[in-house]
Amino acid sequence: MQLSSVTQSEIRVTLELAFQLANRATDDTLDIRQTLLDDGFSRAATASSASIHRVGRRLAQLTPLLRELHAMTTLDAAARINEELTELPIAPAIVEHDGVPAHIHWTPNTATFDDQVITDIVIALAQEVCEHGTARFGRCDAEGCDDLFYDATRNRSRRFCDDPRCASRTHTADHRARRKAGAP
Repeated sequence: MQLSSVTQSEIRVTLELAFQLANRATDDTLDIRQTLLDDGFSRAATASSASIHRVGRRLAQLTPLLRELHAMTTLDAAARINEELTELPIAPAIVEHDGVPAHIHWTPNTATFDDQVITDIVIALAQEVCEHGTARFGRCDAEGCDDLFYDATRNRSRRFCDDPRCASRTHTADHRARRKAGAP
C-alpha cells in the first residue's frame, strides 16, 4: 500500500521531531513546548506545564526504542512498537482545525496532550515500519556522535545527524586521509 504524500509528510515531520527530541533528551535548555509548536502540535500552546513535562518524561521512556530501531529487524521493531501501541488511548477520527486540511487524530479529544504526542509518534513509527521496515532509521556515522536520525531521502543515503559539523568533520578527515595516502 502506498501512503499519500500528505501522510508521508506527516510521518516525516513526526519522526524527525521524535529523533530531535530523543537526541536532546538530556539537554536542559530544550524547550519542549516550542519544539512541539514549531512542528505543528498546535495544542502545545495551551497544554499545561505538567502535560509538557509528561511529554518529556514519556519521550525519555520511548528513547531506548528509538535508539535501537536502526539495528532491529522489521519483525523485532514491529513487536516493540505493538507493545507501545497497547498502552495508548487510540480512537482515530478525521478532523479539520486551525486551517489544516482533513487529517487523522489518533486520540480522542479528551486525551491528554502527552497521550496525543506519544500516540502520534508511535503511530508514525508503525506506519514507517509497515512501509519501509527499519531502513530509514539511522545513527550518525561521525566519530564521537551518537545522535539518531530519520532518513527521508529517496535513496536512503543519509549518514549523518542534523548537526552539520558531523558531516563536515568526517568529510574533512576522509579528504586528509586520502591526500596523505597520495590519492586525489
